[in-house]
This record gives sequence, structure tokens and C-alpha cells, in this order.
Amino acid sequence: MSAILSASARAAGLLALAAGFMLSAGSAGAQTESKMTGLQLSNDQPIQIQSDKLEVHDQERQAVFTGNVKVVQGTTTLQAGRMVVYYTSGGGSVASGDADIEKIDVFNKVYLKSQTQEATADTGTFNMVNQTLLLKGDKVVLSEGENVFVGCQLTVAMNTGEAKLDACGGRVMIQLDPKSRKKTN
Repeated sequence: MSAILSASARAAGLLALAAGFMLSAGSAGAQTESKMTGLQLSNDQPIQIQSDKLEVHDQERQAVFTGNVKVVQGTTTLQAGRMVVYYTSGGGSVASGDADIEKIDVFNKVYLKSQTQEATADTGTFNMVNQTLLLKGDKVVLSEGENVFVGCQLTVAMNTGEAKLDACGGRVMIQLDPKSRKKTN
């Protein structure tokens, strides 16, 4: 069981990269593009996954965590109702602990938190091949303290930090707290 958890946990921790974000101040409009700072995950920090149930389907190359899924690494936490980890056929298996992860999907009230930063969405996908993260929902909310960004789709290129927040037919909403600006001496 620990081999199953270590391979899946490694992959699930990558999804939690999105928790270390804060969009720079931008103008409100149909979409906002900015840089995001990715959370630096450490390979020496353990990752713990808890769920009500785990099913490993090696034939389909999937590990499915259901019910109160919680992934923790250091100060980063990911919670969802369901998480599916997809791995390649030539890259080992989850049961042996050496799977090459293609992507991770999370569903049912996705919540990401790292220190002072939080994100909520209905669903999320981390594509390890393309190094992209996509959070979607009727209302995707990103926040750090009193700074809040709201849209319905957040796309992050994890290798460059480029991020785009879409409103899906309306407008994005940004609320910035002037007290959160960095002081220059």
C-alpha cells in the first residue's frame, strides 16, 4: 500500500503547485493574464494522501481516490471529493511505485491552500506532459489575504508561470487591498 501511495502522492503533490499563487495587479476585463509564482515543492518533503477509498486499475492505468480526498505536503493542502491519477503504460505501475504520471484530475469542490494563499474551483486538471494546470467552475476564486481574483477558468503554464483567468461570458473580478503592496524604502 505504501508503494501505491508514494507514486500517487508524488503525482498529487504536483497538482498542489497551484496553491502557491498570487496574480499580480492587473486590469479587469474578460480575461486577465499575469505571472504566477509557483510553489516550490521539495522532493525531500513527504506527501500524504488520505481518502475514503483507493482503487488501482493497472489495466486502465489509473489510481482513483474517492471520498474526502486530502493531499498534504509541507504547508500545501489539496482537498477534493475525487482524484484520478493517470499514468503511462510504459512507465511502470502505481502498485510498484514507479509510475510515470500523465495527468491528475480532481473533482467535487476543489480546494488548494498554501500558507496565506487559497484557491477554490469545481474541477481541476494538472497535465504533466504539457506542464499546465487548469481550474474550472462556475466561480474560480483565488485569494491571498484581502486580495481576491474571481473568474470561471484559470490556466497556468507551470514551466513559465504565465497565467490566464477567464470569465467565460462575463468579466473577471479583482479586489486588491492597498495595504498588501510591498513597501519600498
